[in-house]
Amino acid sequence: MITDLVDYLNNNLLIAHYCGFDISIPLPSYWTFDRFLKNFDNEILSEIMKSQVQFLAHKGIVDSSFIGLDSTPIAANTSHNNPKSFLSNKFMPGHQPKADTDCKLGVHTASNQTNEKKFQFYWGYKNHVLVDCISGLPVYEITTTANVSDSAVALDILADTHSFLPITECNFLADKGYDVKNIYNQVKELYDGECIIPLNKRNTKNPKLLPQGNPVCGAGLAMWKDGKFSDRNRTRQKFCCPLKSSKDADCPCHHKNFYNGKKHRGCTKHITIPDDLRLALDRDSKYFKSKYSLRTECERYNSRFKSTGQERMWVRNKSSVTNLNTLAHISLLAVAVAAITTKSGQSYRKLKSIKRTA
Repeated sequence: MITDLVDYLNNNLLIAHYCGFDISIPLPSYWTFDRFLKNFDNEILSEIMKSQVQFLAHKGIVDSSFIGLDSTPIAANTSHNNPKSFLSNKFMPGHQPKADTDCKLGVHTASNQTNEKKFQFYWGYKNHVLVDCISGLPVYEITTTANVSDSAVALDILADTHSFLPITECNFLADKGYDVKNIYNQVKELYDGECIIPLNKRNTKNPKLLPQGNPVCGAGLAMWKDGKFSDRNRTRQKFCCPLKSSKDADCPCHHKNFYNGKKHRGCTKHITIPDDLRLALDRDSKYFKSKYSLRTECERYNSRFKSTGQERMWVRNKSSVTNLNTLAHISLLAVAVAAITTKSGQSYRKLKSIKRTA
């Protein structure tokens, strides 16, 4: 917090001198630092971060061959996020916290297990970070409110990154929150890259299929193909009941549509034909699994990012939150720059190791 920073600088004047302060006069007060965080132009901090990334790329540390995108929820400094608060309407969209008028209502999963559907609501922001999955270092970051979906900013992040660090022929790794058809197409068309993203089934059902690809009806009979049709930019194969043209046959499971008195009777099923990059990707192959395993570097970096104190904010406006997030990424990149520059042999990911050498 700012109070801790002010106390630290006043008790360590040599550090304050190295930071550029004139120690012959009183150091800036609490409110001076508070106004700085709120009014400082974030573009300047972004340019500093870009210069760090370009320096590490020139040294061969950062590479864009395997890049992963993930978001970190950041809780706003408001009593609505207090688990001990018993307000019944604290997570209602219209009940905006008075302490922070910039934050928005968001939701994040509380468990990484695929068979558990646990989630939590919160008021706050999101920090979207593009990470080099080989070195585990950040490449680009952006802060949004909590109501912005992950997939909505993915293409903008890739475009901004490509402006200073080419991502041509990259492997784009992300979780199923980024499983959007437009992302697959843009990465392939613009950057000649490949998306390694799990399939988000979106409450779709998996029908039982025979080895030939035909589904099985409720009576256990193989269904017949009954033409194709296009719907919402997708091609679907229709399957019909094998007994629909029979005059004397009776449905073994007594399906209600079999006795409707129409010519086209019986049950029908539709299967989407994988004619796009999203559905054509074989997610059960070793090729996919080996590449997707690199995405754990995003989780590791998010853990280091949260250890800087960014998981729960103490400021109360979006501008200050954005600047603090960028400063945290700059600090973690500075660890890597110091390790490379000093040639100390220390890890460029561990802050404590660099502190010991200093």
